[in-house]
Amino acid sequence: MKKTVENLGAQILKGDRLAVARVMTLIENDDDHAFELLNILFPHTGTAYRLGITGPPGAGKSTLTSHLTKILRNDKCRVGIIAVDPTSPFTGGAILGDRIRMNDLTLDQGVFIRSVASRGSSGGLARQANEMADILDAAGYDIIIFETVGVGQVELDVAAAADTTMVLMVPESGDIIQGLKAGLMEIADVFVLNKSDRPGAERMKMDIEYVLHLRDADPWSPKVMETIAHQAAGITEVWKEVQRHQTYLLSTDNLKRKREQRLKIRIERIIRDKIEKQFWTVRRREILQAYLKEEKKELSPYRLSEEMLSKILSDI
Repeated sequence: MKKTVENLGAQILKGDRLAVARVMTLIENDDDHAFELLNILFPHTGTAYRLGITGPPGAGKSTLTSHLTKILRNDKCRVGIIAVDPTSPFTGGAILGDRIRMNDLTLDQGVFIRSVASRGSSGGLARQANEMADILDAAGYDIIIFETVGVGQVELDVAAAADTTMVLMVPESGDIIQGLKAGLMEIADVFVLNKSDRPGAERMKMDIEYVLHLRDADPWSPKVMETIAHQAAGITEVWKEVQRHQTYLLSTDNLKRKREQRLKIRIERIIRDKIEKQFWTVRRREILQAYLKEEKKELSPYRLSEEMLSKILSDI
């Protein structure tokens, strides 16, 4: 299998789409060989620029992503899209609707689209999305776009994974202060007011600009870009704003700091996941199940947790 892993790694470095798809499946399935491949490919990452696109449901994220990708392809950029779909709480499956909405891009060999299930990931971004982005990075894609569920909660996963985070709003988004509380306003590097031809758009833009003045002092001052995505109106200007933010990050050394923080978060998560996986042995799960079935529980959940942890903590 070692030879197979090395062959897959070599194919990915050549940009082989089938190899990329195969390894992404290994990542989704938490296959041990995926870890080996990521280890081999990591030195070949760091070139691609990562863009996160998020916002409330129905804001037009997929439509904007599709038109933005076409602009990038006209500039000869290879584009990887990781579209995170919501997971059904009943079946665990994903709707995977983004691939349908971007159907006109699927025949373009310079575009790779992967729809993945969020699987309960807290910021709307699938846990494995960063690893998938590394695969696309190593395969030579220039721009990687994360298009997220947009659940309206704190999309910290997006901000951590992306170099530039774009937040889409629409005139119907409602009370802008609620958006501030949800955290969307605080993580945005680029604001896009989509469906700007609808009633209430001008007021919505004013509200967003007002809230921007309430943010902590930051040398970067986002503009509120107006688009009508289904007509492809304003998309070129949005891309220019992303480029402006990229130039700002490079000129201030903030891109380097942002990527260092991303790496720190990933290392912490890898360690946390490995410890949790090693902790839940068959015996410990049996202890937990036995405790749950007790009519009168002698121990509190805190005491039980301490006792279950005591052995592993003593070994550290």
